[in-house]
Amino acid sequence: MKKHNFSAGPCILPQEVFLKASEAVMDFNGSGLSLIEISHRSKEFVDIMEKARTLALELLGLEGKGYQALFLQGGASLEFLMAAYNLLDKKAGYLNTGAWSEKAIKEAKIFGEVVEVGSSKDENFNYIPKGYTVPDDLDYLHLTSNNTIFGTQVKKFPKTTVPLVCDMSSDIFSRQLDFTQFDLIYAGAQKNMGAAGTTLVVVKEDVLGKVSRKIPSMLDYKVHISKDSMFNTPAVFAVYTCMLTLEWLKNLGGIPAIEEINEKKAQLLYSEIDLNPVFEGFAKMEDRSHMNATFNLADEKLKETFDAMWKEAGINGLNGHRSVGGYRASMYNAMSLESVGILVDVMSEMERKG
Repeated sequence: MKKHNFSAGPCILPQEVFLKASEAVMDFNGSGLSLIEISHRSKEFVDIMEKARTLALELLGLEGKGYQALFLQGGASLEFLMAAYNLLDKKAGYLNTGAWSEKAIKEAKIFGEVVEVGSSKDENFNYIPKGYTVPDDLDYLHLTSNNTIFGTQVKKFPKTTVPLVCDMSSDIFSRQLDFTQFDLIYAGAQKNMGAAGTTLVVVKEDVLGKVSRKIPSMLDYKVHISKDSMFNTPAVFAVYTCMLTLEWLKNLGGIPAIEEINEKKAQLLYSEIDLNPVFEGFAKMEDRSHMNATFNLADEKLKETFDAMWKEAGINGLNGHRSVGGYRASMYNAMSLESVGILVDVMSEMERKG
């Protein structure tokens, strides 16, 4: 039976990416060698890295605009540290919208003063704060664009004179934005882009080199830029799957095309949540994520029945995070409208069983 994987990550990938990646592991381009045993300094892999970096900038509309794309390691968790290490000299602002924001704030406090410009902690992060003031003396303002645990997503980014940093780990390449408004974007690959093990960092070069501290080489964005993202041995397989996924996205029509599909998936599922009395949404309606839909049963006595039904339908990874409970349907780029329809059918059947 086909599995419909709604797991929050590592995510599903397009089938053609799975196929090409698996073939490359056995024999890369007819070389008689596996992708994961060729030298990372070989022309073959250097070409992969360059193509992945170029595609990232192209799809984001940032080519020739002073940005560099890097594929690093350590996940977004290391970027919580690296962003502050490279940019925080005295004071930074953070919008606190959940667990990942809180982790980023914790790391930033090592390097300087951190101001929470807004927080939705008062309602267990079920909304995105609005109407907050951004001080003009910040080294940067940090936001998390999409919150996987709570199912919220920033729909409008603040206009500010200070550099804007954004963790886009769970919605990178999923919707059209003016990406030139950001000075630093980072995103773990394993949500929307590729296999776990690498992190995309897109940074505007002129924002770097302004802190007074000495930065260790491995944590210095300028060092990684100078070495074309090859300062140390990269995550070869993960970078390759990212390249394949970005190729797939470009051939699909880029971000405009995938955004249209993502909107259809979200509309289908949220309509069912709103119209079906068996379920209730968790996140505030105006801040609902198109990537991670969080919802609960109106009556927890139905949990055993519903769980059995969605598992029987071949659905995987629907349980919510422990801090929220209920259910979470992650609908990343490679999730098909068909799979969302299967979930909606199960929810409709649950209502009929009542």
